[in-house]
Amino acid sequence: MADQQAGLYMIAYDIANPKRLVRIHRYLKKQGLPLQYSVFTLVIKRKALLRLLQGLDKLMNKREDDIRCYRLFSQTSAETLGRQMFPKDVMLFSHGMSQLLY
Repeated sequence: MADQQAGLYMIAYDIANPKRLVRIHRYLKKQGLPLQYSVFTLVIKRKALLRLLQGLDKLMNKREDDIRCYRLFSQTSAETLGRQMFPKDVMLFSHGMSQLLY
């Protein structure tokens, strides 16, 4: 992916310490949309993503915490079960990209 082209990413985390958990959650809320408490989606350019991951690296404890970042492609489909954060068929727009969440 080119550095100037925005992509869709999902970041999920499991943080052992409650204080670090709050800091990491607040840090990600500045950049992304929480889908669940520990799962975020972001529409972000590669350079900004690398900066974000470096910031997370500084906030986490590598021995106790787990943070994962996945690139999602425009053809990605998802199935959901249970109570949803958004009403069905909500269209979200960010940085010129749109994603339909089911």
